[in-house]
Amino acid sequence: MNLLEFVGKFEKYFYGALIVLLMFVLVFALGNLALTLYDRVSNYPVGILDIDELTDVLGTFLLVLIGIELLDTIMEYFRENAIHVEIVVLLSIIAIARKVILLNPAKTDGFELIGIGIVIMGLAGAYYVIKKAGITFGPKGLKQGE
Repeated sequence: MNLLEFVGKFEKYFYGALIVLLMFVLVFALGNLALTLYDRVSNYPVGILDIDELTDVLGTFLLVLIGIELLDTIMEYFRENAIHVEIVVLLSIIAIARKVILLNPAKTDGFELIGIGIVIMGLAGAYYVIKKAGITFGPKGLKQGE
C-alpha cells in the first residue's frame, strides 16, 4: 500500500466518523427544537408566540436545517469523492438567511447590514451562475452541463 492509498483510506474513515458524530448532533438538535417549541407554545397564553419566542424557534429550526445540509454535503463527498459546489452555496444561503432572521436591526450597525446584503447578493449570483451553466466539480475536474 502506497502513501496515497493510505491517505485515501484514512480520509474515508475520518469522513465516516464525522458523519456519525454529526448524526448525533442532529438528533440532539432536533430534540432541542422540540423542547424549545413545546416550552414556547405551552407558556401562557397557551399557543401564542411573541416575536422573541418565534425568532428563537425559527433560529433553532434553521440551525437543524443547516446541520442536515452539512450532513448531505459530507455524504456526497463520501460517496463520490467530490464536493458539490451547489450544495455548499445553498448551505451558505441558508446560514445567511438564519443570520438575517435572527438579526435585530435596531442593534445592528449599518455597515454590517450592508455587508450582509453584499454577501446575499454574491451568494445569489453564484447560485444563479452555477445553475445556469450546469457547473459541477467532481473527481475528474470541472464538468459542464450534466
